[in-house]
Amino acid sequence: MVIKFFSQTTGFIYCILALFVIIVLWKKGLMSRKIRSVFLFASVLSGFLFFSPVAPYQFQTVFLRNLSSHGSPAVFVVFGLLFIAIVSFVIGRIFCGNICPVGALQEIISAVPVKKRGKYLKKYYVFIRFFVFIAFLVLAVLFSISLIGILGIKDFFTLNMLSISFYVFLIFVILSFFIYRPFCRFICPYGLFLSLLAIKSRYKFRRTDLCIDCRKCETVCPVDEAKAGDNKSECYMCGRCVDVCPVKGALVYSSEFKKE
Repeated sequence: MVIKFFSQTTGFIYCILALFVIIVLWKKGLMSRKIRSVFLFASVLSGFLFFSPVAPYQFQTVFLRNLSSHGSPAVFVVFGLLFIAIVSFVIGRIFCGNICPVGALQEIISAVPVKKRGKYLKKYYVFIRFFVFIAFLVLAVLFSISLIGILGIKDFFTLNMLSISFYVFLIFVILSFFIYRPFCRFICPYGLFLSLLAIKSRYKFRRTDLCIDCRKCETVCPVDEAKAGDNKSECYMCGRCVDVCPVKGALVYSSEFKKE
């Protein structure tokens, strides 16, 4: 139990430190593809070593009223989820994009040069995720059934290959080669919650007066959230838009809206 608690705590400490460092790097304009890759691999490693901070699973335990199922005190779990939610409301979905082991694993796989499908169907993705969220609530609250457990997040990251659920999540991993972040965009109930908060987040990727409207950011964005007027609710802070922007300072991570 002590080791289990220590592991969960270590993962949460990593989450806090990583959030702080990534925010500073983006604000200072120092973030790069290599640095993002370091955080992504560190996040995935955290998932396999500590099974933390795997927020979708922890979010599920709240509705199952089984907060201690993974060895951490209930107050610790609730505080962690609230902390991530508040931070996401201010800075956007940095947690989903770079720190959650589930999202980080899919992000790494998405870099494989295979043509992705369904980029321009984000409205349908949101609709499907709302439907899944309702099913998630009904199953958890009325029947004490863990949808996230059935889908195999814990079995996958704990390498429980004897469980059928391990292979259920493995399907999502394989789909990540062809669809950008399928679990995040179709299933994740906590991600849906954070996406609603991100709509009003203070810090986002914003165009400045230096923007030349070349639309390269729109072309490369894997979730179709780089257009003028997009609310960035589905922006996973992957940084592809900044990478391809031909004018330095035309697209920045900022709290000030300058041009749309």
